Amino acid sequence: MLKFAVMASGGGTDFQSLIDAVEAGQISAEICCLIAGKPGIYAITRAQDAGIPVAVVQKKSFDSMERFDEAILKTLQEFGADFVVLAGYLSIIGEKTLAAYPNKIINVHPSLIPSFCGMGMYGSKVHEAAIAYGVKFSGATVHFIDGQADTGPIIMQAVVPVSEGDTPQDLAARVLETEHKILPQAVALMAEGKLETEGRIVKILK
Repeated sequence: MLKFAVMASGGGTDFQSLIDAVEAGQISAEICCLIAGKPGIYAITRAQDAGIPVAVVQKKSFDSMERFDEAILKTLQEFGADFVVLAGYLSIIGEKTLAAYPNKIINVHPSLIPSFCGMGMYGSKVHEAAIAYGVKFSGATVHFIDGQADTGPIIMQAVVPVSEGDTPQDLAARVLETEHKILPQAVALMAEGKLETEGRIVKILK
């Protein structure tokens, strides 16, 4: 059975969706660790409640991006991670970690990429931008990462309607509910070896 690490920077609701899916037998893989972007986040509590090991690797503790990257990679290797899932993780993954895990690092973003994504577009900012633009649909995207912000090959997307009078909080709640469905689905496919990438195209194998 494969092992995967989860990386999170906040409350960890997407992380919880993965814990629940593993416990329900919907994902045929083991969560080997949580790498927390900072101490004190609720994702750590979720990991502890589920008996999942936790490592806090904080970017500001390192004097360079290279050393931070090396610490992330070392942690992943120590826990034996076969692949990685970013679940509300806000730091850019470095070159050494990317090279060690090519098309093996999955991220979830709260919009239909390539809309409302990129540097600085996270959390409520995404939903504020979608509403301000006047789009009728938003959604969630699960994708591989490639070293830039939200530019890697797309694995799965789901559409969420934007209703008249929506606040960013209203839209965020519906998008988050969708994230909790498609992220475990994508991770399950990854665990079963059913994702094949050709350039920008991700094929789901039968």
